[in-house]
Amino acid sequence: MSNRPIFVATHPRACSTAFERVFMTQRKTLRTIHEPFGDAFYYGTERMGSRFENDEEARKKSGFAESNYKTIFDHIMEAAEGKRVLIKDMAYYIVPPDQQEARLAPSLLQLKRGVGTEEDLNEQGGLGLRFGHDSGVDVNAAAPKPSKSPPFPFETRSEPGNPTVIPREILERFHFTFLIRHPRSSIPSFYRCCVPPLLERTGFHDFMSAEAGYDELRRLFDYCKDTGLVGPKVCSPGNSAPEQTNGHVNGSNNIEICVIDADDLLDDPEGVLRKYCQSIGIEFSPQMLVWDDEEDHKVAKQAFEKWNGWHDDALHSKDLKPRQHKHKKTDEEQYSDWVERYGKDAAETIKKCVADNVATYEYLKQYAIQV
Repeated sequence: MSNRPIFVATHPRACSTAFERVFMTQRKTLRTIHEPFGDAFYYGTERMGSRFENDEEARKKSGFAESNYKTIFDHIMEAAEGKRVLIKDMAYYIVPPDQQEARLAPSLLQLKRGVGTEEDLNEQGGLGLRFGHDSGVDVNAAAPKPSKSPPFPFETRSEPGNPTVIPREILERFHFTFLIRHPRSSIPSFYRCCVPPLLERTGFHDFMSAEAGYDELRRLFDYCKDTGLVGPKVCSPGNSAPEQTNGHVNGSNNIEICVIDADDLLDDPEGVLRKYCQSIGIEFSPQMLVWDDEEDHKVAKQAFEKWNGWHDDALHSKDLKPRQHKHKKTDEEQYSDWVERYGKDAAETIKKCVADNVATYEYLKQYAIQV
């Protein structure tokens, strides 16, 4: 079985934490790491997000004010403990916001060519990254000015076509998969976390449509698909899946284009996850859908505590069963609900953000696993 680390790229409020809990049951062979890159994106010395840019106290209080993208990778390799790694994270944590030009994170420019021994590679979850000053990169010329605020855009080089701040040499070491949800569900859920009473716990004052995450996810997806990081084969495609002709093959370990739609996952957890596990090279067991002992809950609480208020449903869950279908509300009924809960101005904000992201969702949906 491949030891290549799995990167589940997603956008906010895509039921991704429930998805994570499935794989947290496999602690003997798999190390699940919860949203590590948000530390660097929001709080660290290479932050790209503007949310806490003028709140130094919040950045320090987070405990991640000194984080950067290299320290995140260091943490991932240390946490692997010789197991395969599964990372779930937001695409927009590694893709610059507002379609700004991507420039490589300064801390990642010192990547050494090649990897260590096979033993080192396995111990570090399949990444085997080594950093130093002999990579052939002019580090001094690429370093950002320490006094510059905010840190992004970096004064570093970019890579042709690469929409992320991570060098392709690192991206190539991951097995990328993708998780999506219709914006009519994800956007109102995100908005709810930015207003009282949840606001007091999340600390996310004001809803920012730039954090919806769909555009960044599509750009990462297209880059992976078009340059051979995934594909051309699609995992369990439906009739609407576009035919892939990019011609790229990832050696003998060809990685399928693998997309999960959260609604499909909630309707048929076992069916979707069987196909997903087959695609990533993990043996599926129905026991993965149950997490109801003390150790399960302890591990989840420790993993999710840094994002207080965001994961209550997943924390209090015991399993993942097919949901009972409820009446699907019309667009008009949903809008009325938003007006009642948040007021007309907020409802208009939600409505616009949903509309702005539907086309991107539908594009990615074409590739979703069909059961």
